[in-house]
Amino acid sequence: MLKFPWKTTFTVSALLAATAFAFAQMSPDGSMGMHGQMQQGGMMGKMHQQMMQHGGMGDHGMMQAAQAGVTGNPTLSGQDAFGAIQEIVQILQADPSTDWSKVNIEALRQHLIDMNEVTLHAVATQRDLDNGIEIKVTGEGRTLEAIKRMVPAHVDELREIGWHAKSDDLPNGVTLTIVASESQPLTKLKALGFIGIMVQGSHHQQHHLMMAMGQSIH
Repeated sequence: MLKFPWKTTFTVSALLAATAFAFAQMSPDGSMGMHGQMQQGGMMGKMHQQMMQHGGMGDHGMMQAAQAGVTGNPTLSGQDAFGAIQEIVQILQADPSTDWSKVNIEALRQHLIDMNEVTLHAVATQRDLDNGIEIKVTGEGRTLEAIKRMVPAHVDELREIGWHAKSDDLPNGVTLTIVASESQPLTKLKALGFIGIMVQGSHHQQHHLMMAMGQSIH
């Protein structure tokens, strides 16, 4: 009895399934409808093209072809902080002027941990004022440390882009106060809330690069 590698068996099965699908698209008189022709031609043609590109009918090539025909090339890193670091590292590696004696990727990783703690674990209690909002941002342990670092620093950034903001220390966090203005009306501030205010501005990405390069961000 002849034995075939399981990969070959899998690929042959896929080809048979595609052929069966094509016959299923035929009209009652035995001809293939336009929709069936398009689907059958596209599926079979693409699979054949992928097989030729990956070394004919070899096991590895056939497996790659089958995967590429279904999903294309993968693009996600699998974890958002990992992806952000990967992007920065690629930028630094592509720049011949990068001074690797100053690069500090670990500092960026710690900052991304702060962002995760503040975004997902901080408790934000909002109170409406006559002319703005007050938000008590609190937490414990690593979350508290992240709050103390991130919120006051972000207030400085908000002021630079024209917001009326301030922060005050609390034993277990920070009080963030935003005063309404013509460009930032009270209705908008209430809707944005804590995290909506924290994402304001386009400085985050550039700060990540500066931090990784060992430069001060304040």
